[in-house]
Amino acid sequence: MRCPYCGHADTAVVETRASDEGDSIRRRRRCSACDKRFTTYERAELSMPMVVKKNGERVEFSREKLRASMMLALRKRHVSVDLIDAALARIEAQLYSSGASEVSTTGIGELVMRELARLDKVAYVRFASVYREFEDVDAFSRLIQEI
Repeated sequence: MRCPYCGHADTAVVETRASDEGDSIRRRRRCSACDKRFTTYERAELSMPMVVKKNGERVEFSREKLRASMMLALRKRHVSVDLIDAALARIEAQLYSSGASEVSTTGIGELVMRELARLDKVAYVRFASVYREFEDVDAFSRLIQEI
């Protein structure tokens, strides 16, 4: 591992620790040339399934798009960033563990709705009203009755 400060190739691992979630290894390293310390992380490299849109187009999964849609539903709601990040991590973990090479936007939408229902009921209703494309007030009322 090259030192990010001086570029020297000889660094020593000073400390190794597993993350709380157990999905990565954190290593503290020290450069033998400049004596500065830095942290590296090791994670398994997994690939997310491709997302199949309603029109049949296949696109790469984007955590940023998923986060943006959740943030839009959670706009002006008092939900901490840590809780949102945890929800995103749970969605990603489900997608990884599914082992599927493709997932529909419908499948992702259902995962998002499940997480939003846990985080904030108003955000859940906001997201569901757009996601399920309600055509009348009765359908919207039924959703509200469900929660």
